[in-house]
Amino acid sequence: MSVGERSVDLGTRYLRATIADRVLRVQIDRAAKRNAITQDMYRGLKRAAILADADAELDVLCLTGSGDVFAVGGDMSGESEDPHGLAQELDPTDHFPFRHLEQCRKIVVAAVNGLCHAGGLNLMLFSDLAVASDRATFRAPELRRGVPDPWIASRLAEFVGIGAAKYLLFTGAAIDAREAAALGLVAKVVPHDQLAAQVEWTLEQIRLTAPKARAMVKGDLNRRLPSPDAGLFRRSILSPEMAEGFAAFLEKRRPVWPRE
Repeated sequence: MSVGERSVDLGTRYLRATIADRVLRVQIDRAAKRNAITQDMYRGLKRAAILADADAELDVLCLTGSGDVFAVGGDMSGESEDPHGLAQELDPTDHFPFRHLEQCRKIVVAAVNGLCHAGGLNLMLFSDLAVASDRATFRAPELRRGVPDPWIASRLAEFVGIGAAKYLLFTGAAIDAREAAALGLVAKVVPHDQLAAQVEWTLEQIRLTAPKARAMVKGDLNRRLPSPDAGLFRRSILSPEMAEGFAAFLEKRRPVWPRE
């Protein structure tokens, strides 16, 4: 830990969080599961957004992954570090941090170091800007799992346009970093070994802007965005399609969709 840096407990051992130089840095670090995000981890990311918003000394919340993975999406195994605490929240979608990232008055930067799929892509879409390694790939496979994800549906077209969004959602195809930049999905792509330096440069440029004016501009821009229909997800939980999609994924086979 560098001089002046302090650690932050976000309630899960899989999120490494520190504060230094007016930046809250959060690294998703669950390499054994390719940074698959548990509900505890989603809740921890939500806490990070709330913490950053409340701390007047912070300018930026920076999210990144570990190894060659940013995040591959939500964990489907049901593993939990705090099952009792999670059970106390009556709305299971309330663990998700996406709206908190947008509502946070600080700038949220996604430093995309590798695979950025599903829930990882959502984290990036609800951040303010993304700097990506040229090794990064991007994919929205939710419909292959039987999941009508309202967050990605409400944001992807805002970045890439309706035609490209439909292509990515309805095929589940992966695209590389250069194609993502060409579509407008990420702000900047750099060689992998230059990612850390580019992120630090980006953070410094943000810190040079006026905090209150910056927050006002972020709020004005985000007011133009459509509201996600969170009920879409709640209405599909434990549906026959979702059950089959999850089972097929875990069993590594093609789904056999129920026809009702």
